[in-house]
Amino acid sequence: MTKTRRAKRQPTAVESLIFVSFSLGLLMYNVVFLKGDAHIPLIVATAVISVFAVVRLGYYWDDLMSAIGHGIKEIAVTLLIYGIIGMMIASWIMSGIIPTLVFYGLKILNPKFFLVMAMIICALVSVATGSSWTTVGTMGVVFLSIGAGFGIPMPITAGAAISGAYFGDKISPMSDTTNLAPAISGSNLFDHIRHMMVSSGISLIIAGIIYLFIGFKYGGSGADLSMVAEIEETIKSGFTLSPFLLLVPCVVIVMGILRQPAVPSLFLGVVLGCICCMVFQGANFNDIQTSLQYGFEFESDSEMMNSLLSGGGIQNMMWSMSLTICAICFGSVLDSTHMLHILASKVLTIAKSTGGLIACVVFTCLGTNIITGDQYLGIILPGKMYRKEFEDRGLAPQNLSRALEDSATVTSPLVPWSSCAAVMVAALGIPTIKYLPYCYLSLVSPLVSIFLGITGITIYKRAKENKNVETEE
Repeated sequence: MTKTRRAKRQPTAVESLIFVSFSLGLLMYNVVFLKGDAHIPLIVATAVISVFAVVRLGYYWDDLMSAIGHGIKEIAVTLLIYGIIGMMIASWIMSGIIPTLVFYGLKILNPKFFLVMAMIICALVSVATGSSWTTVGTMGVVFLSIGAGFGIPMPITAGAAISGAYFGDKISPMSDTTNLAPAISGSNLFDHIRHMMVSSGISLIIAGIIYLFIGFKYGGSGADLSMVAEIEETIKSGFTLSPFLLLVPCVVIVMGILRQPAVPSLFLGVVLGCICCMVFQGANFNDIQTSLQYGFEFESDSEMMNSLLSGGGIQNMMWSMSLTICAICFGSVLDSTHMLHILASKVLTIAKSTGGLIACVVFTCLGTNIITGDQYLGIILPGKMYRKEFEDRGLAPQNLSRALEDSATVTSPLVPWSSCAAVMVAALGIPTIKYLPYCYLSLVSPLVSIFLGITGITIYKRAKENKNVETEE
């Protein structure tokens, strides 16, 4: 006998607000106040909303499971990249690649300008590769160790590296989010990048000034550089160093510049790292595969160096993988029940001016990031919600695409239960709550976007006679 399908209904605005607020409150309470992980709250929130959808909205479990299955399918490559990054970090430490970068970096970088240079270099690498994850997983780890040698707290260095990495991620034509935002909004890729250079450039300058002041505080004449000598001596005694090791990260960066897919590019970095383990450090196959699986453990008389030069491995990425799966299950259920769409439609009623509309986009992206923990949903859902409104008001689509990236992309590593934050934590070993206050570009960028919207600076109108021609408001 064929089962009769029940009629579905959309949740009301009040129902949507109740369940979204419950989920957000549960996450915030567990992560911020109890200092716990986000996994269980995400699972509980997913279960509660699913039960409500089945009991009160007319959904079947098959509907929700299909939505979750589709969401997990979309992040399959992301989960694979997690594991490869874990192996790459382990192989690059064990082979002496990261120790060599740290050793030479300590000699050429000035403590006063270290944070600014870390941000700029990470930005350049991220532009070249189109990947903030790759940049933080490689250069971010290096700068973390160098900064420790200069006596700069690790969360501050992490903030500078993440700021640079996400600036590059925003403006690189090879970045997935940089392509996704104009596609959702109806803009042209390079129009989008040119338009975004204004807000991103202002944010980068503001962040750079802040890092410069902090750098002078920690790198002034009174800075204690005794740790530098200790790091250099420990590295020399623990690894065989060679400039040839620097060719490996160069190869990975070049692969990104040539627009090669992320998975084979990163895996090539793992293979080359393993070869260097055998050639330069004399490691055997069993030691290498153990490090790739469980992470490399450096042993010396210095506890600090043991911590700095240990890490990576597939198993150490499992926390990030499981968090991403939990977050995508939660986001998929919210998306399939249309709760976020309904709340956003109510927000539009108060957006009378262009500045108000862009502020609504920014806050919707922030809210979607916080609630779903997924930067792609943070771009896709608000982009779909507000695209017609921008068209109706005669605003050029790159205004929308810029607002999406200025809020959804750059704030994703600041949400502890997001996939982006999970990668940052796994690569750098620093909790999101600790590095969050120092990610100045991510904190400033949404404010700059709102400022441009309110003042009308670089806000373009869609010309009536030719929709491909825009004029500044």
